[in-house]
Amino acid sequence: MRILLVSQMYPGPDDPDLGTFVAQLEGALRERGHEIELAVLDRRGGGKLRFLELARRVRAAKRPDVVWAHFLVPAGLIASKVAAPLVVTAHGRDVRNVGAIPGVAHLTRAVVRRASTVIAVSDYLRRELEERVPEARGKTAVIDSGVDLERFRDVEPAEKLDSPAFVHVGSLTERKNVTRLADAFAAFGRGSLTYVGDGPLRKQLEGRERVRVVGRVAHDEVPRWLSAADVVCGPALIEPFGQSLLEAMACERSVVATRVGGPPEFVTAESGVLVDPLDCAELARALEVASTLPSPNPAARAAAAEHDVRRQAERVEAILQRAVRGPQA
Repeated sequence: MRILLVSQMYPGPDDPDLGTFVAQLEGALRERGHEIELAVLDRRGGGKLRFLELARRVRAAKRPDVVWAHFLVPAGLIASKVAAPLVVTAHGRDVRNVGAIPGVAHLTRAVVRRASTVIAVSDYLRRELEERVPEARGKTAVIDSGVDLERFRDVEPAEKLDSPAFVHVGSLTERKNVTRLADAFAAFGRGSLTYVGDGPLRKQLEGRERVRVVGRVAHDEVPRWLSAADVVCGPALIEPFGQSLLEAMACERSVVATRVGGPPEFVTAESGVLVDPLDCAELARALEVASTLPSPNPAARAAAAEHDVRRQAERVEAILQRAVRGPQA
């Protein structure tokens, strides 16, 4: 197939960690022999004007057999103007924007009506989308972004951390629940907590006992920081899927994960602990339980293997092929 991939997030020279979940599925589809043209934005900066640039790139692309867009609005809306079958993947923020930002609900309904299939990265997100956009009912499939098992595996740790070593990988924002995690760690009372990432709550984390913020790291270094952990923590207030948690499990690391969103769909009892992200006492107990799980944890790797990106690419391929064949197929 000739596939036009449209995304408002894609890794670039200045932002190599941007939309890596898109690029890894693209790579797996190329391995399956498909021709893929990119119309993407590979940087964070530029404001809303950059979406005009994305639209220009879409217009300049060769006519494909099928268009595969990531995010309902704006990328899916821009992609919907191409005279070809459309498949759109919803990732989370694009669904939460429905009803939260004026006008987005109307535009999202238009994209969903135009699409042959909408892919949601978790069943949790599918339910949320279908509740907010009834037009999605009956045409939404659940396929997560998967994990590259060759890249994410138990490797040489970035550093030796005090054990039990808890690591959080991601932005330091309110949604990621990073301050409550630090409070729970203080109550737990031993080991180390390392934040790999940056964000507006950094100052609220720095200076705490046995807590360290290393900031953003090179994308290729992420598996080494995951491998430095005994437990990787992701107690976000809401997590539509939980990519970093799945990557940690692929690195044979147990996890402490929010039960709000996608993580319950892949975190098993042997691979981690699910928590109410608002309950600091429960979170502290989860750190205790998770610290008793094996490190490295082969059961975590086995659970992650069920989400191998190559397997997910095969499922996406089937949906794209069905869109090309048309509604009679």
